[in-house]
Amino acid sequence: VQLQASGGGLVQAGASLRLSCVASGGTFSHYSMGWFRQAPGKGREFVAAISWSGASTYYADFAKGRFTISRDNAKNTVFLQMSSLKPEDTAVYQCAADISGNWYQQSVPSEYDYWGQGTQVTVSS
Repeated sequence: VQLQASGGGLVQAGASLRLSCVASGGTFSHYSMGWFRQAPGKGREFVAAISWSGASTYYADFAKGRFTISRDNAKNTVFLQMSSLKPEDTAVYQCAADISGNWYQQSVPSEYDYWGQGTQVTVSS
């Protein structure tokens, strides 16, 4: 399974961005998907997750109300719509695939089997 994230960029505080992650080489519609981020000098941080069907979603507290995760199984793509961005949202954002099909501890990086390369999001004040 290969994951290719895109959509990052440099924006001002308060702006919006939509990240995309396209999967190839597997059965995307069977996988739970997650977004994580890593800021300079910090560890990997969970952002959001979505179940294989899209029926269940889960967010980190900082993402609730500002970020929305969604997916299009016909296009093998998961999205992260981010709004009201803050300078502290600056990080490399990575998508990840959990091929187990389970929906359990989706905020834990070790639950995921495949990772994309990441896309840089920089929010200026």
